[in-house]
Amino acid sequence: MSADPRKINLRAEAAGASDESIQAVHDDLLHQQVEPKEGFTLMPLFLLGVLSTMIFIVSVYFIHNRGGFDPLTHDGRFDPKTMGASAVAAAPADPRIAGKRFYTQVCATCHQATGLGVPGVYPPLAGSEWVTSNDSRLIRLVVHGLQGPITVEGKIYNGIMPAFGAGSSYNWNDQRIADVLTYIRSEWGNEAAPIAPEQVTAIRTGTDAGRTKAWTEAELLAAP
Repeated sequence: MSADPRKINLRAEAAGASDESIQAVHDDLLHQQVEPKEGFTLMPLFLLGVLSTMIFIVSVYFIHNRGGFDPLTHDGRFDPKTMGASAVAAAPADPRIAGKRFYTQVCATCHQATGLGVPGVYPPLAGSEWVTSNDSRLIRLVVHGLQGPITVEGKIYNGIMPAFGAGSSYNWNDQRIADVLTYIRSEWGNEAAPIAPEQVTAIRTGTDAGRTKAWTEAELLAAP
């Protein structure tokens, strides 16, 4: 039994009407949309003011509630048991702290962090008579360097000791040299008096003024 053609036509007309209605709705929505604009929109002044106020308030809060924090408390000279923050600013720097830093950065490459050196090449500093017995000789050795073999604790070493003084490739000032020497004279069991920068200056500008070449062991032992 075949379907009634009138019913088929009605369904087709309904489908067509539905498609036309949907298309009309879409067209209407497209007309209502706002055309996009090029560029960007600035932040409303009200919102900008609110954010700026919040940042200011938070900054003030942290300043007044930082618990007495002072960056000087991270200074190696600071001892909270005996010193206050105000005392730290006036306290002189410990030359051993600065000396250790420079020694670790440069000198430890040859003489090692342990101060034991390298057998036959770089002499030890721990227990060395060159480090603890004669201030002037030690200063000269560092300011102008050493060439040729050197005997330390009965053993011969033949490495290269570069010059570190002013005008050399390292160009260390007298304070830095004094700090490093003070450090090695008080480390690894060594017990010797600290070296003052004035001592380095006196030797560098005194009888050694104008010297440009490295010392030999014999010259150092003969020097005053």
